[in-house]
Amino acid sequence: MKADPFAQLKLLDVQALDAKADQLRYQRSHLPEHAEIATLTAQRKEIDDQARDARIVVDDLSAAQAKADADVEQVKARRARDRDRMDSGAITNPKDLERMQHELTSLERRISTLEDEELEVMEQLEQAQAALTELTEKLTAVDIRLADLVASRDEKAAAIDVELQTAVAERAPAVEGLPADLLALYDRLRESKGGVGAAELRQRRCSGCQLTIDNAELAVIRAKPSDEVVRCEECQRILVRTGESGL
Repeated sequence: MKADPFAQLKLLDVQALDAKADQLRYQRSHLPEHAEIATLTAQRKEIDDQARDARIVVDDLSAAQAKADADVEQVKARRARDRDRMDSGAITNPKDLERMQHELTSLERRISTLEDEELEVMEQLEQAQAALTELTEKLTAVDIRLADLVASRDEKAAAIDVELQTAVAERAPAVEGLPADLLALYDRLRESKGGVGAAELRQRRCSGCQLTIDNAELAVIRAKPSDEVVRCEECQRILVRTGESGL
C-alpha cells in the first residue's frame, strides 16, 4: 500500500486522539465510585430485606400485644362485674357466695398470668422495634452515602464527557484528507490490536508492541520508498517512520 509520508505522519495524530478517547472511556467506566456504589447497593438490599423481616416481626408482636391487652381487660371486666354483684348484696346464698369467691380467685390468677404474658410480649416488641430502628438508621446512612457517591460519579463522568467530546470532535478534521484505504486499514487494525492501529518506529523500536526491530528488518524498511506503508513484522500494525526512527 502506498500513502504520502505526510498522511502517514498524520495517522499518528489520529492514533493519539483515538488513544485519548479510549483512555477517557476507560476512566469513565472505571471510576472508583462504581465499585463502592455496587457494594453499597448490595448491602442496602440485604439491610432492606432484614428491615422488611423486622417489620413483619413488629407487626406480629403489635397484634399479639393488642390481643394480650384485650384479654387482660376482658378478664378484669369480668372480675369487676363479679365484685359488684358480691358487694351489692344481691347474692345471699352462702354456696353461691363461696362459688363466686372461688371464681374471683381464679380470675385473679388468670389476670396475673395474662399480665405476665402481656409484659413478655411488650418486651419482645420493644426489642423488635429497637432492631427495626437500627436497621432503618443503617438504610438512611447507606442512602446518604449512595447519594454522595452518585453525585461524585456523575460530576466526574460529566467532566470526562467534556474531554471525550473534544477528542471525538478533533478526530474529524484529523482524518480529513487521509487516503480511504489507509484509514480503513488503520481502523481494522485498531479494532483487532487493542486500540492501536498505527505505531511510530522510534529508536528502532515499534511503539505498538514495544519490540526492537532487528538489523535485517531495519535494512528492509530503510530500503523501502518513503510512501510505502510499512507494517511491523511482529504485531502487523502500521509502522510510521519519523526522524526519530533510527534508520
